[in-house]
Amino acid sequence: MIPDSLSNADAQLSLLELKCRRPVEHLLAGEYHSVFRGQGIEFEDVRRYQPGDDVRSMDWKVTARTGEPHIKRYIEQREQFLYLLVDVSASMIQSSGGRKRALITELCALLTMAAVRNNDRVSLILFTDRVEMVIPAGKGRSHALRIMDTMLNFEPTGRETAFKAVLSRFGHMARKHSVVFVISDFLASDYFDELRALAARHDLNAVNVLDTQTQLAASTELVHMEDTETGSQRYVDLKCTTQQTDEHPIALQEQMLQSGIGLMELGVDEDCVTALASYFQSRHRRVADETGG
Repeated sequence: MIPDSLSNADAQLSLLELKCRRPVEHLLAGEYHSVFRGQGIEFEDVRRYQPGDDVRSMDWKVTARTGEPHIKRYIEQREQFLYLLVDVSASMIQSSGGRKRALITELCALLTMAAVRNNDRVSLILFTDRVEMVIPAGKGRSHALRIMDTMLNFEPTGRETAFKAVLSRFGHMARKHSVVFVISDFLASDYFDELRALAARHDLNAVNVLDTQTQLAASTELVHMEDTETGSQRYVDLKCTTQQTDEHPIALQEQMLQSGIGLMELGVDEDCVTALASYFQSRHRRVADETGG
């Protein structure tokens, strides 16, 4: 129950936290931990070799000094940085009757809560054709609520999508290896080379947010439409537009695959928890196949 004393904004935030808490605690936090492990390891101590130990961890100096085989023990440097780069252009937050915005808000909440539960630091960067807002990396429940509240209520200044400014800003912010989710419909053309460069330094994940596939009649009738980002109005051939819409995700898949960037496709009518869990599992299987473990 949400107390009557809460404002509408507070009630929305509380409901979002309640909605995401159970799947994070019972599913996503564990999946997140297994997929995004700490990249560094720290030496802890040495101990005597036991059958089955990895001989690659052998400490030859201690072995030579003591006359008995010893191996090095390491502990994982668990804490990581998670960056959420979220496209808040008009095509993302004003289309599909607001369902896109609700979807990306839930997605960011799930990722943030999973990361915070694993003691990672989370940063949110909102962008359009400019960097709209930056929440520096932090941890803890209050920080997670700040990110979730921003996703619920922030109103951007820009309307179009351009990646150059935000990717440049992120490149200067993230000095160490980080987990990055770029959430957009990728209806732009200035991102590919920069994304590919960032993928060489970070664990980069692209989330392509898709509109519902509208069933259009096989007609060449021209329809008067308005671009949600630019506000420009023109007549559009529905048949040609449908073909271009179908081709965009395929081209994006090929680009991301060639660049080694993880791609998650998320439709506005999909269940966000199921889609995210499926993405984590597919990544885990891919890593296991590549490492043989």
